Amino acid sequence: MPGRTIAIGDIHGCHVALDALIEAIAPRSDDTLVVLGDMIDRGPGSAEVIERLVELVGRCRLIPLMGNHERMMLDAATRPSTTRFWLQNGGQATLASYGGSLSSVPHHHRTFFRYLQLTFETPTHLFVHACYDPYSEPGEFDEDIALWRHVDREIPEPHQSGKIAVVGHTPQADGLPRDHGHIRLLDTFCYGGRALTAWDVATDEVLQADNRGNVSTAPFVRE
Repeated sequence: MPGRTIAIGDIHGCHVALDALIEAIAPRSDDTLVVLGDMIDRGPGSAEVIERLVELVGRCRLIPLMGNHERMMLDAATRPSTTRFWLQNGGQATLASYGGSLSSVPHHHRTFFRYLQLTFETPTHLFVHACYDPYSEPGEFDEDIALWRHVDREIPEPHQSGKIAVVGHTPQADGLPRDHGHIRLLDTFCYGGRALTAWDVATDEVLQADNRGNVSTAPFVRE
């Protein structure tokens, strides 16, 4: 069987849900797992989440994308004047998970953060944390759009490549992923008590795990 391509929505420090989801997915060496960013902040186990993801590097092809929360953390590490903004937006939970100081972040976690990508593409899909410019090449995306723009009041036009866009960032309060045809939304509000979502792009199967470790299938809400 060919390797799977599976996208995972915003984890936000929900390590119990991530562990359950990884166990259910059972990644193989020929699988590609695309993590859509916002792996850290808000939830209680950001350090544990990064450790689990580092462990996955040896089990499958892991593609971790940059989210706005990773950007805030990296900015805080190099520009102390931005630290307060990060802490006010969920960073306090990440700091606590690392023992209260960024200086305690292990070397292999620092290396992981350095290799985050802004986008990832397959022949059929375009993966980015938040949103995209329909008329720009992925390598030329404006970072403010790619990391910060929500997809709620205004749905972007299809990307000029014709590829289906796969994004996180915009939390779905009911805990269900959204399908707008040319764009899929996978942030299903795990840190807010809903679920963490994984989507197999070939089979259209959706798996979800909650913060108690329960795993179930779920439908897309098609709009």
